Amino acid sequence: MSLKEQIQVDVKEALKAHDSNKRVVLGSLLSAMKNRELEKRSKLSKAGTTGDLAAGSQLTDEEALEVVGSEIKKRKESIETYAKGGRPELAASEKSELNLLMQYLPEQLSEDEVRTYVKSAISEVNPQGIKDMGKVIGAVMPHVKGKTDGQTVSRIVKEELENASAHA
Repeated sequence: MSLKEQIQVDVKEALKAHDSNKRVVLGSLLSAMKNRELEKRSKLSKAGTTGDLAAGSQLTDEEALEVVGSEIKKRKESIETYAKGGRPELAASEKSELNLLMQYLPEQLSEDEVRTYVKSAISEVNPQGIKDMGKVIGAVMPHVKGKTDGQTVSRIVKEELENASAHA
């Protein structure tokens, strides 16, 4: 069963259980996935792809995970904004949605695990300092995509590059 199909099943279960919060959150997630499929279909159509556009525009599990990650990022940003704005009740609501969405991500890596990937990438890329941070991040992300967020990777890469330049 694909990730999208699992979410559709979970929406039906939420309907049966009268869990309106879960139904709304997962419904908006499915809507975001549908929008991504429409974008994909449009690109295929413009590229002159022949064949079944509907089948070709279906999201892979990796693409579906990107959508889930994007929705999670939106919730995290909203939580931060509401907390700064003194709206704890809205932050709590977003936190509840965030926790629901997190269930669809693969098990998240610990900071130590991310740091191991970063150190490995640094030895491969051999950066010439903080200016090569993008190269290191580019080497790390394919290994950790969906298992941690880009902000964490960026922070750890920066720390490791600063540590390396301090010891040089």
